[in-house]
Amino acid sequence: MEKLRRVVNEIAYTPNPFKSKLPPLHNLLLPFLSIASSLYKFALSLRLSLYQHRFFQVHRLPVPVISVGNLTWGGNGKTPMVEFIALCFSRFGISPLLLSRGYGGGDEVNMLRRQLLGTPTKFGVGANRAAVASHFIQKYGYIDIGKSSWCGKQNLDWKVQDSLDSEKIGVVVLDDAMQHWSLWRDLDIVMVNGLTLWGNLQLLPLGPLREPLTALRRADVIVIHHADLVSGHILKDIESMVLGIKKSVPIFLTKMEPTCLFEVGTINAKIPLTTLHEATVLCVSAIGSAEPFVKQIEKMGALYVDQIDFSDHHIFHARDIEMIRGKLGQLEGKFGSKPIVVITEKDYDRDPEILKQLHPFKVFVLCSALKVLPYRGSTEDSFKKILKDLLKLELPAAH
Repeated sequence: MEKLRRVVNEIAYTPNPFKSKLPPLHNLLLPFLSIASSLYKFALSLRLSLYQHRFFQVHRLPVPVISVGNLTWGGNGKTPMVEFIALCFSRFGISPLLLSRGYGGGDEVNMLRRQLLGTPTKFGVGANRAAVASHFIQKYGYIDIGKSSWCGKQNLDWKVQDSLDSEKIGVVVLDDAMQHWSLWRDLDIVMVNGLTLWGNLQLLPLGPLREPLTALRRADVIVIHHADLVSGHILKDIESMVLGIKKSVPIFLTKMEPTCLFEVGTINAKIPLTTLHEATVLCVSAIGSAEPFVKQIEKMGALYVDQIDFSDHHIFHARDIEMIRGKLGQLEGKFGSKPIVVITEKDYDRDPEILKQLHPFKVFVLCSALKVLPYRGSTEDSFKKILKDLLKLELPAAH
């Protein structure tokens, strides 16, 4: 199954796959993927039409709803953006409710729970996110920020504050929800992976697209992620393509900024990034896009960087550990010292225990935070202003 997923992924990111020289297995799969893609397109169009003609109900919640989604599978920075937004509201004294379908064993939710520990953030998991949201709102209550006297009593400096209504939900954030049309949203944020973009521009499973590019017309904000790893002229090309589909949509650039490491088994001991300098590193990941992760490690000055990639949300088993051990043994023999394994936070939170079996090799977890990069007048402050405007909050005085 893992091999099949790799082949499908390779086809999805091959321009004009029917006209390209591909290995026999790839060519064998192309007709089946093409038929499946046509069926998917029909089902997608039918489902959207049923929502547009109100055969399916769209639920409205009594608080603002922000959707963070994308047009392609994995690696677009949705979950880091959800964390960024939740931290913004939490520091502002507003309790956000994060809604996730819990796909892939809930590794992303586990990661968010750990990263947002100590904030008033609440987590709802389930396919029927409207029902989950209703349950949490009934349990904790909600606060209409725009109409309450609470709004005027806050210091608008985005620092941690106390609020008498901190338990009440003030905003809902949907993780991976661009195609989740059963909930009305007040703000649609669409994440774009600047490194891989939209692959061969075909719909699933022939390509990586969940919807045609015209779906970008529904976006209120578009974020180009991993922008620090993309050249300036490519960023301009992406911008032109986006604005050609929807004029005047706000475009922001983001990156993942490494902050520290921690060793599997000793999560509270922060290790400086310089530990990887001149080290032999094996990057092991099961995420949507491994390339940015590996590039981050290379930029830290490692002597040599190798990688083992699994499909997104892959759960590590004993055979995977043996394969990783085999690669580590090869690297140790080649360089004469023990290599270091580095994994992502998402991989750690999927199963914090199994990678301990790689002892005596050290396994480090790379911690990173999403950062908004300045670009043509779009800054972190202007992004936060969009969030504030959504809740009808006043802006702090400029300094």
